[in-house]
Amino acid sequence: MNSLVCVDADIIIWALLPFPLSDQAEALLARWRREEKTLIAPALFAFEVTSTLRRLVHLREITPEQGETAFEQFLKINVRLSHRRAIFPLAWQLAKQYNRPRAYDTAYLALAQLRGCEFWTTDQRLYNAVRHDLTWVNWIGDFSREAISEDR
Repeated sequence: MNSLVCVDADIIIWALLPFPLSDQAEALLARWRREEKTLIAPALFAFEVTSTLRRLVHLREITPEQGETAFEQFLKINVRLSHRRAIFPLAWQLAKQYNRPRAYDTAYLALAQLRGCEFWTTDQRLYNAVRHDLTWVNWIGDFSREAISEDR
């Protein structure tokens, strides 16, 4: 069994702040910690999380204090960032193949494919576009409430 799990930026953000599926994100992180999974993401992940948290503060969707707390918590979450050059051409190819408007979304798919691991996303559109072909892609909304109670 692969001990790697590729996660998108919003999985972490949703675990840190109140969003509709935050319970699922928190439960997934707790499960992965218990199972000693190694979280991985393309290098752009760190900038995505940082930028999103800053944007939420700037738009006054969260308070500056909530932003600072979330950012500090983010820095404590161990996610191995990948700079593999092979991600770029594969992300480009996957974006074309699945008619995705942005290759940064498919960079996560590319990394998971290259590393042979599952990928978890909050992006339901991305998930719907690839789920029939890429069975290792998971959408957070499919992580059941029963699994959440088991993980607490």
